[in-house]
Amino acid sequence: MTILSDNRRLTSASAPSRMLRYLPTSALIIDAVLIALTGTIAVIGRRELTVFDTPASIAQSLTVAGPAILLSWLAVIALAGGYAKDVFGAGLDEFKRVVNATLIAGAVTGVGCYLTKFDLSRGFFLLAFGLGIPFLVLGRYALRNALHSARRRGALRQRILIVGSRAHIDETAAVLRRESWLGYQIVGALTPEWDLSEETASGIPVLGNADEAASLAVAARADALFFAGGSVGSPTQLRRNLWDLEKHHVDVVVAPSVTDISQDRISVRPVGGLPLMHIDPPTWSDASRWGKRLFDLVGSGMLIFAFLPLIGFAALQIWLFDRGPILFRQTRIGKDGEEFKCFKFRTMVVNAEDLVADLQKQLGQSALLFKMKDDPRITRPGKWMRRFSVDELPQLFNVFLGDMSLIGPRPQVQREVDLYDSAMTRRLHVRPGMTGLWQVSGRNDLTAEEAMRLDLYYVDNWSMLQDLSILSRTFGAVFASRGAY
Repeated sequence: MTILSDNRRLTSASAPSRMLRYLPTSALIIDAVLIALTGTIAVIGRRELTVFDTPASIAQSLTVAGPAILLSWLAVIALAGGYAKDVFGAGLDEFKRVVNATLIAGAVTGVGCYLTKFDLSRGFFLLAFGLGIPFLVLGRYALRNALHSARRRGALRQRILIVGSRAHIDETAAVLRRESWLGYQIVGALTPEWDLSEETASGIPVLGNADEAASLAVAARADALFFAGGSVGSPTQLRRNLWDLEKHHVDVVVAPSVTDISQDRISVRPVGGLPLMHIDPPTWSDASRWGKRLFDLVGSGMLIFAFLPLIGFAALQIWLFDRGPILFRQTRIGKDGEEFKCFKFRTMVVNAEDLVADLQKQLGQSALLFKMKDDPRITRPGKWMRRFSVDELPQLFNVFLGDMSLIGPRPQVQREVDLYDSAMTRRLHVRPGMTGLWQVSGRNDLTAEEAMRLDLYYVDNWSMLQDLSILSRTFGAVFASRGAY
């Protein structure tokens, strides 16, 4: 393979964004403003709220203590790693560090005032640090959303080279392209010296071989090198690459051949200088325990009560349109392959099921996850109910009865389940849900393969925290009508 020396090819992509270096500074400024705002609210609250026994003027005492609390609070966040460049953009570590640092700062402030006998208002102390945690978390959340939005538009990205065999390069690139919010711009690939290809199967240009990773990374102005499977012949070779890269300020990321496993199931434990990755078993069995069932029972009961007026209005609209059945009861496959009657408001003509085969033939689609835009079977009231997912409200009764869960893979009919391969049968390990990971990730705009991958990810990596996150994102997906038809 000819090693490319043409600088025009190496630098053909847009210049890397150097604004990323200002992320820690931006976070520091946001934290400082929010802490100052929290302090101001705490001062006003201590003076005005009637829950305290006596009114107090604490402005004078805070002339000295205020700046000290602000600076020490920011210092503790910094010492906890809250401004490290690798915490921004993904994962919960950033929020954990801010919360833990705030608790430590509160403890230090309380102990410091006690030891120095400084008369700090207890009301101010409780309000400041009590409000500080949600304020700072919301500030970081807003910064992260702004960062993700910018990256999806092509800004604030890191230029990367992927090192490895062509198959591993394409596999890694597929994940990075799918998750565009990560902000990685793939500018080329490096392969072992025996691979003479000009580009990978997915079209990524091969700029040279892995033995010259450092020099090629500098020539391509790469911000990071991703070492995927087949990138190096031995740990010694990887270590030498690290030595060569350290003086060029190029980040190094090792991408193991492990995908669709959540961070909570992975732990790295160095043993004798060898970092061993431990992967915990899939967590689908935890989704069958009493905690999730109690959450479903209470949650569905509250939602049924809250949506009763809307349920009644939708039922009336369906009946007035064609005097046909209000509910559509269909046999679906639930947990462990058991059948149950799934309730939905009828949004299609009465003979909709009889028309499925003809529509599949016209569109050339299989029965698995069959969906189509502008479905001629949908009635007039059915259109607005589907747009805002009102047609699925009767499934709250399925949840209450225990056939379904609020969160989980969507229930499917027997003919769809019959098409499952061995991997897809894992969907049946948990109760089907009213909403799930693929619904809040694009709904019907996703391909069948993407929807299946997200369902399997949910089953293998279930957690109550993930359920709460999906439930909160569902409201945004419903009101925005993303992918709904």
